[in-house]
Amino acid sequence: MKFPAAIFSRQGFAILLLSAVLAACTAVVVEEDGPGYRPPRPEPQFCTRQYDPVCARRGGDRQTFANACLAERAGYRIISGGQCRDGGGDGEQTFCTREYRPVCARRGSGLRTFPNACEARAADYRIVDDGPC
Repeated sequence: MKFPAAIFSRQGFAILLLSAVLAACTAVVVEEDGPGYRPPRPEPQFCTRQYDPVCARRGGDRQTFANACLAERAGYRIISGGQCRDGGGDGEQTFCTREYRPVCARRGSGLRTFPNACEARAADYRIVDDGPC
């Protein structure tokens, strides 16, 4: 079987090389959901159980996380160390159990489901109902 001479010529080689380079060029476009949005890290990401609370924000939602890794994994941006506080507070830290007994809570006009009542109160939410929202 004979191959055309153009395949092995300089011009053919240059075209083949240029085609390969162009085919390798790709762009990934990520749309943001709003201010403060951080795309989740590639899974799996494992976080320690170390308790070093941080206050983090995503959009208009502020939440206290047990550590920075958990906040970043949930797509939140850390705004301060320690728990989130509205208007001073009493300065005491709240330690909650990992008990799963969901509650629906409200802060301002926002409703949110928490794994238990302690975590809802620690985030300065008011419990409005037992069970998820």
